[in-house]
Amino acid sequence: ELLERVRKGGGENAILRHTQRNKKLFVRERLKLLLDDGSFLELSPLAGLNMPYGDVPAAGCLTGIGKICGIWCVFMASDATVKGGTIYPIGVKKQLRAQEIAMENRLLSVHLVDSGGAFLPLQSELFPDKLHGGRIFYNEAIMSAMGIPQVAVVCGSCVAGGAYVPTMAEEAVIIDKIGTLFLAGPPLVKAATGEYVSPEDLGGAKLHSQVSGCTDHFAPSEKEAYECIRNVISTLNYDPVPEEGTEHDSPLYSSEELLGLAPQDYRCTLPVKLILSRLVDGSRFQEFKANYGTTLITGFGHVEGHLVGIVASNGELAHDAALKGSHFVQLCSQRGIPILFLQNTAPQPAEPTSISQAHSNRLKAQASMMAAVACAAVPKITIVIGGCYGSDSYVMCGRSFSPNFLFLWPNARVALVDSGNFSTVLRAGDSDCTDESELKQLKAKLEEESSAFYSSARLWDDGIILPQNTRKV
Repeated sequence: ELLERVRKGGGENAILRHTQRNKKLFVRERLKLLLDDGSFLELSPLAGLNMPYGDVPAAGCLTGIGKICGIWCVFMASDATVKGGTIYPIGVKKQLRAQEIAMENRLLSVHLVDSGGAFLPLQSELFPDKLHGGRIFYNEAIMSAMGIPQVAVVCGSCVAGGAYVPTMAEEAVIIDKIGTLFLAGPPLVKAATGEYVSPEDLGGAKLHSQVSGCTDHFAPSEKEAYECIRNVISTLNYDPVPEEGTEHDSPLYSSEELLGLAPQDYRCTLPVKLILSRLVDGSRFQEFKANYGTTLITGFGHVEGHLVGIVASNGELAHDAALKGSHFVQLCSQRGIPILFLQNTAPQPAEPTSISQAHSNRLKAQASMMAAVACAAVPKITIVIGGCYGSDSYVMCGRSFSPNFLFLWPNARVALVDSGNFSTVLRAGDSDCTDESELKQLKAKLEEESSAFYSSARLWDDGIILPQNTRKV
């Protein structure tokens, strides 16, 4: 239901104005014309939903990964039906994440710009800081220096700071009659000088193609613009990463059964091998240290033909399990094998653990595993299949440990503590919160803020995925 709501963009009225009055294609139609088969992996599709400053579906822009001319690309495409494509803080965060992915994986970047620029009332959250809007242009320069190509299509309004996106790209296409590019539009010119100037005369396609030289290609229509950008990409001399032609088996057990295995009650531990047998090729899993530290499962398997090391929660991360995890992660790093982390934090004891030698040893072992995970120089993908609480987030390569990608199942919960143990945690501290209604309110807040949807709306992950699609993603 949420994904369907996102696909509708800014609502019926905005779509009508976009397609009928402005004669523009909807953002997903643009991607169908641009991408090889029209299919793509959308990143963080729920970002921007129910934010404090208003509902901004998909953060007003689509980001994703797909193929153009056989080359894997990251794209950033404005959705002008959502608040005129105006950029909110979450939209900046989404574009920066897409650029980070492009840099990490050396992927060609494509910008489809149709935006009213930054939302001025929130300028303090958009402009001045290191990871605000200006970082997009900084990244463009750095990526260019790294030899990572970037191309752009001006397929609508391109105003203010956003005007630097296409002008810093290697090649840019602008579409006649609908593409405009200027630092400040006609209303600001009128306010400043009293002069009336049309959008076309101030920053239209002909002006920028014939006079300013800001754009490199003139396209009479949207369809011709995307054909043009495909031709540009074919001349970049950027070789596609060769696809591995190895055939692979499907799991022996249906991936559809993962729907019935996704844990809903975090007070019990699911045997994680049941999930692995529905994820890895042929359900084959070569376990490492099978009889030691059994609350963490480690071993090797293939996913869609790709060899991966798997680190999966199977209970409380005890001392021996953390030592095993540290050893295995170092092995994968040594051999250059990507690591797949499956997070499902086990329920903690009802009473706080006493400070003991065993407890101290566990802390030390977990710290060793954190160091191993942080320093492993291989791709890391994390999937939260259940609860993700406290230090387990760090040890199992949560967001702060910079996995290449982090996905959640819809049932996932991410928080410092499990709301089920909330009262225990308060009793353990010197809390002054003795009022029953206040405790209930705090618990409800924790419950709301730990949901997968709260997390994904704020871009703490790369999206919620359905369990049965995990292999494909």
